[in-house]
Amino acid sequence: MTKRTGRVVCDLTVSADGYSAGLNQTEERPFGDDGGDGSGGRMHAWMFDTPDENRAELEQMAAAQAFIMGRNMFGPVRGDWDQPWNGWWGDDPPFHAPVFVLTHHAREPQPMDGGTTYHFVTDGIVSALAQARTAAGDGVVAIHGGATTVNQYLAAGLIDELRLHIVPFTLGAGTRLFEGVPPLELEQVRSRSASIVTHVTYRVLI
Repeated sequence: MTKRTGRVVCDLTVSADGYSAGLNQTEERPFGDDGGDGSGGRMHAWMFDTPDENRAELEQMAAAQAFIMGRNMFGPVRGDWDQPWNGWWGDDPPFHAPVFVLTHHAREPQPMDGGTTYHFVTDGIVSALAQARTAAGDGVVAIHGGATTVNQYLAAGLIDELRLHIVPFTLGAGTRLFEGVPPLELEQVRSRSASIVTHVTYRVLI
């Protein structure tokens, strides 16, 4: 096995019953039935309504040297890239680093303002991680969701640290963390409660 370099971490906001997004995602509702407006609705209110209270977690999320996300997190466009779409985050996305988007449909890299470049990976999660590791060097690679992508990396034993941001309501349906993932051994290393979210960090024991 190739020796690991930098850590692979995951930040994911989930409902109390483990969903990272509701049903019926659209451009207007990025997180489905709980999406609300473009700021993330109830699920991500902790980021937008109480950022000062959660500044340490927000800064940690942005500190990776490379990012990986699934196509559903990148946007609601499905199938061929037959309409313009460069993510939910506008011309200057918050990543400021290479972002590797998992997709079944090839597309040329898309540079954005502020140092973000989207790279579209068609040959699977291992290839995406290898490319992200090369880009990050000894730095951190962050798996940024959604839950389906996170589940694939967890099932493959490729995540070192899982940071969950748990919001106090249930969704009952949608995309769920740990769906289809074999049993895992997790070691809790940190937790902190804020007014509308609880931050819990686990080390994934492999």
